[in-house]
Amino acid sequence: MTNGGTGIATAKSVVIKGGTVLDQRGEHRADVRVEGGVVTEVGAALRGGDTLDAGGCMVTPGFVDLHVHLREPGREEAETIETGSRAAAMGGFTAIVAMPNTEPPHDSLAVVQMVRRRGQEAGLCDVLPSGCITMGRAGETLAPMAELAAAGVHIFTDDGTGVQDPLLMRRALEYAKSLGITLAQHCEVSRLTEGAVMHEGACCSRLGVPGWPAVAEELMVMRDIELSRLTGAPVHFLHLSTAKSVDLVRTAKADGLRVTAEAAPHHFTLTDEMLTGFDPIFKVNPPLRERADIDAVKRGLADGTIDAIATDHAPHPAELKEMPLDQAPPGMLGLETSLALSISELGLELRHVVALLSWRPAAIAGVADRHGRAIEVGAPANITVFDPDLAWTVSPARLASKSRNTPYAGRAVRGKVRHTVLCGVPVVIDGEAQR
Repeated sequence: MTNGGTGIATAKSVVIKGGTVLDQRGEHRADVRVEGGVVTEVGAALRGGDTLDAGGCMVTPGFVDLHVHLREPGREEAETIETGSRAAAMGGFTAIVAMPNTEPPHDSLAVVQMVRRRGQEAGLCDVLPSGCITMGRAGETLAPMAELAAAGVHIFTDDGTGVQDPLLMRRALEYAKSLGITLAQHCEVSRLTEGAVMHEGACCSRLGVPGWPAVAEELMVMRDIELSRLTGAPVHFLHLSTAKSVDLVRTAKADGLRVTAEAAPHHFTLTDEMLTGFDPIFKVNPPLRERADIDAVKRGLADGTIDAIATDHAPHPAELKEMPLDQAPPGMLGLETSLALSISELGLELRHVVALLSWRPAAIAGVADRHGRAIEVGAPANITVFDPDLAWTVSPARLASKSRNTPYAGRAVRGKVRHTVLCGVPVVIDGEAQR
């Protein structure tokens, strides 16, 4: 039997045994049986079928990542849809939103369909192609959003470059509202960041390198909040990184506006001081910020201002990341370390962490009907099983990504995925990918 959403075969019967079910309704000890791609039984001492040992583990709805760079098509030397999907499954993600800044970009039906098809062929997670807001992400003319939306695309973004023209962004929001889709904005006023390599602050001044001011992000957050207010259209803010940006979103939500936001793990775990040694492994867009910004992002995640944790997984081959700081591309890996960093660094209850990784991003991505669902009879069997107490050390060589540019090499963390189940099929068992 195959599942129409992924093209993979569904297991006859699998029992996830001995774990604690944790979902929107709370937590309770129970076994979970999945069969034919759905949950068929939740109860005590279930027998029969293949068994996945979940002793000491949490059994949760599958994780959803709103922000992943799979590089294919165009830069397969850094990552492919298959290798990125494998890293996602190893990190507990059953669905990922693929960013459109590929070569060619996601501004045509042909590219979107190719990305979706390659994801189905890999059969490791549900790959959700995003669409470009503008043709070629050039910020000049709108992409064919109606055609792409009709093909199932829900998130549209020019990630990597924010839409600079306010009139064009207004028109895009009006169009998006009529189509029932969501625009996700990369918040950067590009004229303010030309030549910049890191956050503009005390560390930047000591190092004598061009700085990236926080206001470059905040001005666009402010602008698009007001455009959302004007148009009534939803807007999602990608990778918030500054204290002022978090405050702006908090106020917008208090005003009842349809805004959502995400934060990446590196923006609540690393500061700009990491660049003191000029190591490009710590170069990212938006840049690592100061401690006050880190603390503000953490507060935003704790109080609901920031809706989701999204990795901004951005693989690069070693030869590019080993270039001088001003020439090396920004970006770092994130899929396989996101859960552990969230558990280790945020100080939040597990249910809150899982909400940020699962059902909240699922709602933003428009896939809450099949991902992030409470674990109950009849629900699609997209499930993550993780040990919240397992201590491990990040080793680049052991990561599933094709690239190795993690800033966390040698870092001790806590919490690791044990099993990932996609449409009833275990694609990760005991920490090992099955395909």
